[in-house]
Amino acid sequence: MPPPSDIVKVAIEWPGANAQLIEIDQKKPLSSIIREVCDGWSLSGSEQFALRYADGPQLYITEQSRGEIKNGTILRLAISPTRAARQLLERIQSHGIDARLEALKELAKLSADPTFATEFINMEGIGTLARLVESGTHFGEMLAFTLTAFLELMDHGIVSWDLISLSFIKQIAGYVNQPMVDVSILQRSLAILESIVLNSHSLYQRVAQEITVGQLIAHLQVSNQEIQTYAIALINALFLKAPEDRRQEMASTLAQKHLRSIILNHIIRGNRPIKAEMAHQLYVLQVLTFNLLEERMMTKMDPSDQMQRDIIFELRRIAFDGDSDPGGTEKRKAMYTKDYKMLGFTNHVNPAVDFTQTPPGMLALDNMLYLARLHQDTYIRIVLENSSREDKHECPFGRCAIELTRMLCEILQVGELPNEGCNDYHPMFFTHDRAWEEFFCICIQLLNKTWKEMRATAEDFNKVMQVVREQITRALAMKPTSLDQLKSKLRALSYSEILRLRQSERMSQDDFQSPPIIELRERIQPEILELIKQQRLNRLCEGSCFRKVGNRRRQGAIPVSPTAPPHLITHSPRDVQQNDPSQFFQHKVQFISVVTGKDCPHMKEKSALKQNKEVLELAFSILYDPDEALNFVAPNKYEYCVWIDGLSALLGREMNSDLTRSDLDTLISMEMKLRLLDLENIAIPDAPPPVPKEPSTYNFTYNYG
Repeated sequence: MPPPSDIVKVAIEWPGANAQLIEIDQKKPLSSIIREVCDGWSLSGSEQFALRYADGPQLYITEQSRGEIKNGTILRLAISPTRAARQLLERIQSHGIDARLEALKELAKLSADPTFATEFINMEGIGTLARLVESGTHFGEMLAFTLTAFLELMDHGIVSWDLISLSFIKQIAGYVNQPMVDVSILQRSLAILESIVLNSHSLYQRVAQEITVGQLIAHLQVSNQEIQTYAIALINALFLKAPEDRRQEMASTLAQKHLRSIILNHIIRGNRPIKAEMAHQLYVLQVLTFNLLEERMMTKMDPSDQMQRDIIFELRRIAFDGDSDPGGTEKRKAMYTKDYKMLGFTNHVNPAVDFTQTPPGMLALDNMLYLARLHQDTYIRIVLENSSREDKHECPFGRCAIELTRMLCEILQVGELPNEGCNDYHPMFFTHDRAWEEFFCICIQLLNKTWKEMRATAEDFNKVMQVVREQITRALAMKPTSLDQLKSKLRALSYSEILRLRQSERMSQDDFQSPPIIELRERIQPEILELIKQQRLNRLCEGSCFRKVGNRRRQGAIPVSPTAPPHLITHSPRDVQQNDPSQFFQHKVQFISVVTGKDCPHMKEKSALKQNKEVLELAFSILYDPDEALNFVAPNKYEYCVWIDGLSALLGREMNSDLTRSDLDTLISMEMKLRLLDLENIAIPDAPPPVPKEPSTYNFTYNYG
């Protein structure tokens, strides 16, 4: 018979003694277990001791975390966190250099433990470490351990970063600005400054004053990728937290220092593979750089602003070389209106109105002007090629450029904050100082090419834009390393290739979306749901073992009687062990409702505040009286879903668990594949075939001769 789940078998070590093999009863207080362990080694003062993991991070075990102990775990008896914090604090302040170094080394390791960190911080340990740094008397290994411990303690979020002194910031910044400094000290200094910038609005300005951009860029040219990563992370933090009016100024400074080319040559095209954290920081820098476009993207054009209207006039002049004055106001207006129509603007009389919608606002006009000035031949070719056509297949350049700019802003998420954990950066955007504008120029040529391939008219505008979006997203997913490589990938993704890919993907889909298939799925679904329901009820009849949560914690087997009204039958461990059928039905309860998660009574208690998220997601309660409930925590997600589904079915409710959705999709997919087996490679029409006309007569003759 398997041992009760409340009993965990572990080994406990103590220096200079043989390990103890004991069984920990999780229902007993942790202090009682520690007392028994101390008695085994004849150690007095058990309140001065605690248990820690012997392997890995070696975290302290508390009443809240003891549930994570598994069978076969090796633990270690150690001095309590309070006692350890007090001893280390005294040793750090001692005059012996060797003793202080050993204490700082041990502190750097223990600071990752939240229990120890709380005790050390409560003894003003953070201030002690800060003063050691400010004194400037620590160097080398001793300083590295001091900074490591400081960073680990602050990362717990117990103390606010706003409490950091200016002299501390100046000292840390000095380590970053020094031309020659130990790698470990530089790495931790960069990490501390990044945390200050991200977590303290009031200290951002002080860090920005102390750190020179040129020195940070110099750290990108080293061979250590970790230093490069921390340097880019600090640049990103300063960029992200900078006031809006200073971001453009900072971007100009970084451009003057050739940040992009340094990243391209020393990181992206370096000899080392890019790690996940570096990829994330490059993604963040890419997002922050594109976010500089947000102001222009959200700026409407003022139709009465003559300077802005002159830009549109320059577009017309470059396209049609209209320097000559036709003479007369009316003739000039008529000629301008004709030219603006040929340029593809929606409003031919006053095209400035086309740029009043945000997004893309003035950003679209900026892109068009860049194309016209720096790629003049391409611009003129696109405009004249379409303006000379009279078969209604002309591609309206102005309207397309505006819509394309909006699309590119959506694809690259201009104006949105970076996502944590995302590392979707594109190397090609680091290969050109005007990567955004060049990207637009490539895409507008693609749009013009796709328009001709589709032989589109004005009515097909939205269809063309959908195809172009698909072409661009597919090409970006291939991660081209340069803009030229992007061009070649877009050339390969012609309209016919997009159609082929769509057809191939549609044929490979397991679940077709044609009306007959949808109707078949709807007919099958009730049968599958009933099958799942019967499986859940059968599983409930077999019963499961739960830890009953309440004033009396005891193990019990819980089968359910699938009758109406629904009943729940509980067995105590003694009933199960004695296997006495006469005892099985002594605790019979008719239940009326089921609640889960935060709504459970045992999750609303004060102790529930200490429950972790995993426990909260596995908790459910069975209400059998308005004021009475049986409270449970399932051993795993599977058992939780089975019981919630089964109890919901008994109460006449829908089964909405993740397990039911997964089972439903799997079973329906299998059933439909079986039923459609004879129709493989046969196109299923969206509508039934037409009913033929009735015959003129019903006098049919069959000749069997």
